[in-house]
Amino acid sequence: MKTRFVTIDEKEPQADRIEAAAQIIRDGGLVAFPTETVYGLGGNALDPEASRRIYAAKGRPSDNPLIAHIADFAQLGPLVAEVPEAARILMKTYWPGPMTLIFQKSDLVPKSTTGGLDTVAVRMPSHPVARALIRAAGVPIAAPSANLSGRPSPTRASHVLEDMDGRIDMILDGGEVGIGLESTIIDVTGPEPALLRPGYISEEMIRELFAGMTVDAASIGPVSPDMHPKAPGMKYRHYAPKAQMTIVRGEAAAVQQKICALAGEELRAGKKVGLICTQESRPVYENRLKGIGPGEIGRADSCGAGGEEQALDLVTVGSRRDGASIAHNLYDVLRSFDTAGVDVIYSESFEGGQLGGAIMNRLKKAAGYHILDV
Repeated sequence: MKTRFVTIDEKEPQADRIEAAAQIIRDGGLVAFPTETVYGLGGNALDPEASRRIYAAKGRPSDNPLIAHIADFAQLGPLVAEVPEAARILMKTYWPGPMTLIFQKSDLVPKSTTGGLDTVAVRMPSHPVARALIRAAGVPIAAPSANLSGRPSPTRASHVLEDMDGRIDMILDGGEVGIGLESTIIDVTGPEPALLRPGYISEEMIRELFAGMTVDAASIGPVSPDMHPKAPGMKYRHYAPKAQMTIVRGEAAAVQQKICALAGEELRAGKKVGLICTQESRPVYENRLKGIGPGEIGRADSCGAGGEEQALDLVTVGSRRDGASIAHNLYDVLRSFDTAGVDVIYSESFEGGQLGGAIMNRLKKAAGYHILDV
């Protein structure tokens, strides 16, 4: 299969390019497109064969549910058995936007889309390209992140091309996404809403509406292998670079000291080390690790390019004063370590603030819950 790569205006999508992509969706094909969270891999959510193609293209386990994306509230009714009052409140507050809700599904939605479940995940994105494509296609679009299963999610069209070239029909390049983390997922099928995956819409924001909201254990720690996931990202290792990553957690000075000790040992052993830090802590690592191992210290930020001769790939993910910058850059940083060919990765911890829960949820899964407390 030859994958068409099409640039599109992210604010005013060209109608002819949207229609070409919509026709692919209607014909049962697959199109990657930008949303405000990450790039999605879209197919007709009502077509069992299209859903199977999504799973095949991603190499995704078939029990990992897909999210049906809609462009307006009229598209929701046919997909769900009922719309609980809690859902109405959440939709009024946060749709369109980075929030996915879990409903009891209607018979219209095939179980190949829902991972075999009687529930369906639905989201109304706010990105102009996504909304235009859904409207033009005339069907809800099932769209998990447009990456190979387990890899860091794509925040640029170039990331999609790395993973999906030759696997899907088209990539719509609408530029870099805004948020950089997948949507918050909330289950509204029970007596109280349940948070299944944190995101830009934080636990604290939801509790302002529902003080009795529960938090699923899968959003905090690892789950049993026999678990049947109710939403994407709950069961399997996700967002992961190729190298083993360790998160070091604790008081800032102790974390920096431990990372320097661990990274120093790896560098002396001839390993290539990736290190995720903030603008505030970068000078510490530069000073303490300079001269250990061959080559020079690597990139100053997530947009630079590290040379192959560098033993330490030191990447600034953002500022602790701006959690949105960390969220925005995280997947780009994780993917960059694969390009740089590092052998091992160490990362600071990023709890706290509106996005701390979402950032740590992704980091923990990327590291396979390999966490060192100091």
